[in-house]
Amino acid sequence: MAFSETTGTSDDYEQASADQLRMFYAAKASVNTNVDPPSVPSTIGDVHADTVARHGERVAIMAISEYQGMLQSFLVGLLGARRVLEIGTFTGASAIFFANALKRNGVASTPTNGYKPIVSLDVSPKFAQTARQNFVKAGISEYVDVVVGDAHESLNELVGQTFDIVFLDADKEAYRAYYDKIIESKMLAKGGLIIADNTAFDWVTPFINVSAPVAEDAVPLRVPYSSHPELLDMGRALHEFNEYVRQDPRSEVVMLPLFTGISLIRLLPDN
Repeated sequence: MAFSETTGTSDDYEQASADQLRMFYAAKASVNTNVDPPSVPSTIGDVHADTVARHGERVAIMAISEYQGMLQSFLVGLLGARRVLEIGTFTGASAIFFANALKRNGVASTPTNGYKPIVSLDVSPKFAQTARQNFVKAGISEYVDVVVGDAHESLNELVGQTFDIVFLDADKEAYRAYYDKIIESKMLAKGGLIIADNTAFDWVTPFINVSAPVAEDAVPLRVPYSSHPELLDMGRALHEFNEYVRQDPRSEVVMLPLFTGISLIRLLPDN
């Protein structure tokens, strides 16, 4: 599915499979004409085009699509969220969607607690610089604090702060460590939500019948679309994370089979 599901052409629609056409239809049906800022931020197409120009299409697909951005924005509104933590900034698309959603919630760019509404962590100075430039163009730079460095160390520095939504979209093999740190350090606000991206990548799903932790000699399903042996370690780590969360007595999870998998995780009462 393209980054922009809301601007497909007639040719796109006619050539789409039933599932793809359903996605196009759902995306267009999710563009609300009565919200301000708009459902799709005005600069988001430029963000993707610039990312393609700088880094190529294969790298640019790491950005969330418009439809995913609208879904996550809806969750911000549904929870009445005031603060968001992102682990993985990339070139800024997700933070732009989050910031516009926070604006719709009435969140000011300089809250009284002294912290910006969004903290976004990334290990890459290059991506962070690009994201900051995109935030200025989108008019949301005052909403986002981009922190460059190892996310494990950055999370240690954030202990004591709380967030209503945490978005995991960085080093997949570190998801469990991030998840545990956030919960054990009480960084997720009561009633908050963890959104974990890419949890059903093509090289994760073949582990469907494999117990976790995954044994060294475990053999995932042999399917033609996961023929990237170099990605099996990532698939194994994500499968183990999914199973860990599914069996964690502290939380409840539902995974959406959208894009490359989105897991919505909430803490159970008394956690």
